[in-house]
Amino acid sequence: MIAEESGRADDAELIRRSEHTPEAFADLFDRHAPALRRYVARRLGPSLADDIVSDAFLAAFRRRNRYDASHPDARPWLYGIAARLISRHRRVEVRFYRALVRSGVDEIAVPYTERVDDRVAAQQAGLAAALAGLSPGDREVLLLVAWADMAYEDVARALDIPVGTVRSRLHRARARTRQALGGSNPAVTREESFDG
Repeated sequence: MIAEESGRADDAELIRRSEHTPEAFADLFDRHAPALRRYVARRLGPSLADDIVSDAFLAAFRRRNRYDASHPDARPWLYGIAARLISRHRRVEVRFYRALVRSGVDEIAVPYTERVDDRVAAQQAGLAAALAGLSPGDREVLLLVAWADMAYEDVARALDIPVGTVRSRLHRARARTRQALGGSNPAVTREESFDG
């Protein structure tokens, strides 16, 4: 198996080791659970995040013998499991976005930003409304790319769909989100808008 340059075992190696030494799976949890929890909390709120992450890692542990070891990074696999668990809570997710529209403050994202200007705060409510209006498949692809920072190929692997489907869903989700925000792109910073 491939190991990272730092001498640390890659995810596939940890999963392989855990088949003989189950405690090795804890390293995979330590490596990925914090980011996965933040992602789930942004989707469903903090009250469900711990349960979803625990259930995702439990499911991953139970299926670890079926992991494709040709992929050294287990993030897409783990996020795919979490995505299926999140899908059981679609109504909660939409209610969470609608509450965000009413309050205008994303309490999960704010602590991770160094500053929030008026423009970003105003767009949060619009973005939440746009996310609530997307189809589940489009929303899943958009958020895996935007919030989990996944490449198209990783999203395809996570959701078990072709890369072309990822591209078309992402294009549609971006277009609908941009339209819901009145044509503005929430990913463009104030500095970029003055440069272009």
